[in-house]
Amino acid sequence: MTEILTDYDPAEDLDTLEAISVFVNEALKTDDAAYIAHALGVVARAKGMAGIAREAGLSREQLYRTLSSEGNPTLKTTLAVMKALGISLTADVLS
Repeated sequence: MTEILTDYDPAEDLDTLEAISVFVNEALKTDDAAYIAHALGVVARAKGMAGIAREAGLSREQLYRTLSSEGNPTLKTTLAVMKALGISLTADVLS
C-alpha cells in the first residue's frame, strides 16, 4: 500500500486565541530566534498577512521577508508584529 502525504499548514489550525497562545509559547521555549520569527509568520498568515503588516507599519512584502527563514527581524519589528497580532511578551524568573 502506498502512503499519500499532503502538505500541512499549521496556520490552518490557529483559529482560536488559545491555539495561537500555545503555538507562540512553544516557539518561545525553543530559544531559537529564527524559529520564533517563523512561528510569528505562521500566526500572521493565520490572521491575515496584509492586515498584520499594515498594523505593524510594514508592507506585506517586508513582513514576509522579515519573518522568512532568511530574515532577521529586529526587536523593534518583532514587538510591532507581536502587538499587531495581539500577543504580549512577558518575563518569568527561571528556576
